[in-house]
Amino acid sequence: MTRPAGPDDPRPTPHLRVVHDDPQDAPWPDETDPDPASWAEPGPEPPQAAPAVPQGPARPRAVWNAADLMATDFPEPRWAVPGFFAEGVSLLAGPPKVGKSWLSLGLGLDVAAGRPAFGTVPVEAGPVLYLALEDTPRRLKTRMGKLLAGRPAPRDLTIVTEFPPLPQGGADALDRWLTQNPDARLVVIDVFAKVRGSSAPGVAAYDADYAAIGHVKQVADRHSVATILVHHVRKMGSDDFLAEVSGTNGLAGAADATLVLKRSRGKADGVLHITGRDVDENEHALAFQPESGNWLLLDGPATDHTIGDTRATILAHVRTHPGTRPKDIATATGLDYANTRQTCTRMAKDGQLHTDASGAYVVPEQV
Repeated sequence: MTRPAGPDDPRPTPHLRVVHDDPQDAPWPDETDPDPASWAEPGPEPPQAAPAVPQGPARPRAVWNAADLMATDFPEPRWAVPGFFAEGVSLLAGPPKVGKSWLSLGLGLDVAAGRPAFGTVPVEAGPVLYLALEDTPRRLKTRMGKLLAGRPAPRDLTIVTEFPPLPQGGADALDRWLTQNPDARLVVIDVFAKVRGSSAPGVAAYDADYAAIGHVKQVADRHSVATILVHHVRKMGSDDFLAEVSGTNGLAGAADATLVLKRSRGKADGVLHITGRDVDENEHALAFQPESGNWLLLDGPATDHTIGDTRATILAHVRTHPGTRPKDIATATGLDYANTRQTCTRMAKDGQLHTDASGAYVVPEQV
């Protein structure tokens, strides 16, 4: 193969290259330091590989036939706090200053560090996103210092104090964070009103509330992560704790679970009422520790901690000795007999005990 001399090439004769099995771009044998730029224009720079972008989970299948659905094995729900907060959206409501922010920040610290929630409930450690939208960094540092009590702060807890409304980019930002943190266990939004966004004109209140939860529910379901929306309750109380959630029934209807933290009397500082799709309806008595800012789960049914000492003593004895009578209760517990008999009568009237014609008492199943 012959390469012709260029106009600036002082060499008078062509140079020969014998073609065997050499690559076509092999250097000329008579050149010790070939420079292809002297006779050919440089080619384009090789493309640089774009940085890998984490891909979130695929959109779940939405159309099934009945046989396929029954033949499919689905994983168990992922729990941030077993028995309390499962994957999906949980609405945590309560009156102002009841301690919702202390509870939710404490949960975030516990899950991020893998410490028992509420003091006794084992959790699996994992990244946590906490949107503290009503607090300043200084106040958060003070609260965390109290909750941690000298323990190191977990690096897996991400704290954000400003966030866009969910319909205006917030849902996408949340989706990106979860995509970058596929092992995330918990998201807390405190408070939900800060990110729900405004309703479209002319939309009914129920539909607006349902749609507001839908923005975050789509993201939570896609990533199978537990998401807590901190919310408020109405000023007027109700026998049905779901009716106390501020707003329409669209909020509780769209959420996977609703939890209402209410102040209580007796030994408990609060009772957490729970109902939901993946969690059993229940009531849990909690005690607030002012010195540490922690909410601790109390043993036994909530009713044991929300009634006076005399009723609690009677209830505990009748639970372990069904069919007992007031005289036996007084003898076993040391209570005054007349007071015990009168209290048992009142407890039966209030539905805390059941009695038969013989005067024997038992504890109702729901108590």
